Amino acid sequence: MAFANVSEELNCCICLNVYQDPVLLRCGHNFCSRCIRDVLDAQEGSDLFYSCPQCRTEFAERPALHRNIALRNIAESLQPNIPEQEISGILCNYCINSSVPAVKTCVLCEASLCEGHVKVHNKAAEHVLIEPTTCLENRKCSVHKKILEYYCNEDSVCICVSCSLNGKHKGHHVEPINDAFENKRKKLRNDVEGFLLQNLQAKSRIQTLLDHQIKVKEDASSVKKTVTDLVRTIHQKLDALEKKIIDEFDQREDKISTRIAELIQHLESEVDNISKKMMEVEKLCNMADPLDFLQEAEKDDYMKTVDHKGSVELGEVTEVSHLHEEIIVINLLKGLIRIVNETKMGTVVQTPAEVVFDEDTAGNHITVSKDLKIASYLDMKMYYTPIPRRFILNQVLSKNTFSSGQHYWEVETGKTGNWRMGVAYSSIDRKAVVGSNKKSWVLRRCTEYCGVIYNDKEIHFPYRFSSQNFGIYLDYDAGRLSFYELSDPIRHLHTFSATFTEPLHAAFLLYATYAKLKIIN
Repeated sequence: MAFANVSEELNCCICLNVYQDPVLLRCGHNFCSRCIRDVLDAQEGSDLFYSCPQCRTEFAERPALHRNIALRNIAESLQPNIPEQEISGILCNYCINSSVPAVKTCVLCEASLCEGHVKVHNKAAEHVLIEPTTCLENRKCSVHKKILEYYCNEDSVCICVSCSLNGKHKGHHVEPINDAFENKRKKLRNDVEGFLLQNLQAKSRIQTLLDHQIKVKEDASSVKKTVTDLVRTIHQKLDALEKKIIDEFDQREDKISTRIAELIQHLESEVDNISKKMMEVEKLCNMADPLDFLQEAEKDDYMKTVDHKGSVELGEVTEVSHLHEEIIVINLLKGLIRIVNETKMGTVVQTPAEVVFDEDTAGNHITVSKDLKIASYLDMKMYYTPIPRRFILNQVLSKNTFSSGQHYWEVETGKTGNWRMGVAYSSIDRKAVVGSNKKSWVLRRCTEYCGVIYNDKEIHFPYRFSSQNFGIYLDYDAGRLSFYELSDPIRHLHTFSATFTEPLHAAFLLYATYAKLKIIN
């Protein structure tokens, strides 16, 4: 029983075998040297601290390993007495009378040795000792059956001395395996440092994206709340406008209905008077004595017509009772305009005048329509009068300038042809190409690709445009210029951020036959 308890104390908690070259951690626990090194190597690449596999004590740095000589001696002294069934692993080939675990294997001899036999083993260089193993085929050359002692850098394989001197690796750059091992390990460690840097950079980018994602969600939530509040306010104002108009026409209906009732009552009274007159006249006409008839007729003047004083003609009734549709429309429009002004929806984009082309800036291959809304590229040269404002190239500016506020306009393009559109300072050189300098910002479509350009630096889009209509939004004071593809749904293409220091024009460039642009305000 006592021997069993001692045997358990000699077992490594990692491999569950008797300690082999036991080492001690600062926490006081012992492990096989090889076992604990494998554990610490596995922990090295993680973000966690190093820890003891038995008590989980954490270490900020890789803990030093101290050989436990006393425990090693005890384990070695008791090993021959440990029952054979409790021994596992590779055994010493020279301990024929007992099962003693091997601590090394000689590649040349193809034999495993315990610690005692290692001490008396041949010390010659060709007797290479490695960790205990039974698989030695991969340690020898498959052609010459010699130990793999060298590494061929050209073919990246381990070779024997015969391969290096007489084999197919003759003349190649070779070096001893241990040197190659150290060099390769050094390189890999340098690679690991590079990987660590890349890992940190990737984590930093991930954090940046996560922060951006949070900001996007917050911004989207804020915008959705603004839209919800705005729509709710508009609904409330529309409900109030509807109630106001309906109340007004309820009052108007009551007033007209009252007037009609009064007219009906008046006319019914006239009808009663006329009926009485008719009965009296009928009675008079039935008198047989002529003298009595004439005297009675002159007395009451029955032949006099009914008095219509105060009566109302049908036309007046129709005029009074008519509810004019124009009044409804006017009141509704006035109410809607008031709602727009109250909710400040009308002040988001300020466009004081329509954006139109300035034909005096058009290059000689550009023609502008009479309404100044369409610019087209022509193969034929127009020979315009040369003036300082005119471009040498196939470009044109807008007549409008923008020096403050928010502005928005749309441009319809043809299905074919290449173009650039955006904004430019008034002072742009008339020989310069818009987008290829510091005085212009443009969106571009060409045969090969689409993108945006500023100061000759271009950002390509990974897709082609699916629509021929584009929106341009300029917030001069905030220094923002945004381009939108008016597809379904609308797609934001790019936003330039800049500090604008001069008045801006809408700017356009057309090249290639059939290129055409139409401004839509």
